[in-house]
Amino acid sequence: MPQVVTQLKSGAPNAPTAVSPAPASAIPNHAKALKILSKSIYKEMRQNGYEPKQIVALATELISLVTSDIKEDARLD
Repeated sequence: MPQVVTQLKSGAPNAPTAVSPAPASAIPNHAKALKILSKSIYKEMRQNGYEPKQIVALATELISLVTSDIKEDARLD
């Protein structure tokens, strides 16, 4: 479950933080968040001069990493 980190009211700038469960209303819609993140990364890369072919190479590398994780998890089961 996601957690919310809040600073304790001690007044000190380096005060310890408290971790508490996030309220149900604060849990993001993961599908929507991923779509927003994907669009943001794409836009940022294009604005920084990356060509579509380079962005596809990034996506391919991400898929490769996830595939490796899935294979590793399946091997451990």
